[in-house]
Amino acid sequence: MMLTPLVYWAQRHEEIYLRVELTDAQVKTQSLTFFFLCVINCSARGHGAKGQNEYEFSLEFLFPVKPEVSYKSTQRQVNVVVGKEKRGWWERLVTQERKPVFLAPDFDRWLEESDAEMEIREKEERRNRLRSARLKEPGFISLKTGFLFAYNLVQFLGFSWIFVNMTVRLFIFGKDSLYDTFHTISDVMFFCQTLAAVEVLNAAFGVVRTGVVPTFIQVIGRNFILFIIFGSLDEMHNRPVVFFVFYLWSAIEIFRYPFYMLGCFNTEWKTLTWLRYTVWIPLYPLGVLAEAVAVLQAIPIFDKNKLFSIPLPKAIGGSLSFSYVLQGYLILMFLGLFINFRHLHKQRKRRFRTKKRKAN
Repeated sequence: MMLTPLVYWAQRHEEIYLRVELTDAQVKTQSLTFFFLCVINCSARGHGAKGQNEYEFSLEFLFPVKPEVSYKSTQRQVNVVVGKEKRGWWERLVTQERKPVFLAPDFDRWLEESDAEMEIREKEERRNRLRSARLKEPGFISLKTGFLFAYNLVQFLGFSWIFVNMTVRLFIFGKDSLYDTFHTISDVMFFCQTLAAVEVLNAAFGVVRTGVVPTFIQVIGRNFILFIIFGSLDEMHNRPVVFFVFYLWSAIEIFRYPFYMLGCFNTEWKTLTWLRYTVWIPLYPLGVLAEAVAVLQAIPIFDKNKLFSIPLPKAIGGSLSFSYVLQGYLILMFLGLFINFRHLHKQRKRRFRTKKRKAN
């Protein structure tokens, strides 16, 4: 019968730490396997409570974990680190409420959830202090900081020009300005939205710490409306919906980009921070609604002019209208709204929760 070693455990929000009491252990790496990303089997030969023997243990975790596992064997013990699939705090380690007899808390590394959050904040503050100290060095601006600042500045200037131009024209020309928005604004909007593809690359390559999927959804969604719906259909150029789409997009961005500009230098203006994390609540759903109206208005036009239609085999004849793609896109649009709204809500909640705790 295989012997079981003593195993001590502790956790953080993103990782599980296991300490196996085996001296001079030789771990069989092929035995570190996962089933359904929840169960870990580990076997090793070393000196434990029953002397020099083969030891093995198995744990069925409470929640899924990442397939990658790292371990390090020392003269005194084997340290195993397992990443959680989803960030969070577990009420216990294993599925069964009664823990295995060989499993015990690792009090050398044990922290309560509030202490773990404090540890994260302290590390973040330490990194921020180091970053601030470097930025305060005479003449020091990192290449990354300079690039991000320049990008956000260009986007801020572009969307500010759009917003101010549309506002002034609305006051001067009234309703008439709604019908020539595309002809007066589209060139700058094309430039800004094409440049926005950089944000997807920044997220994908870790230049900025943000989710790739929400960023991709926003950039692709806007560019689809701009290039396919507005850009390819002359009939859409004089529609008032263009005004509302452009105006709502720019109203969000004139707060977002200056917030990022200040963030490049660890500087914050509280009013701007509140606006950046608040104005999207009414404006983002309204923007998606305006985009949906634009798609609905474009569907009969695509049916009529057969633009982007997919030809069918000669035996069937005819072609498949692009309007079917637009109907499917409407569903994806509101799915994307749910994903992005949830992402932005989490960002806002995390931002102001952290501020509140610091104030207390």
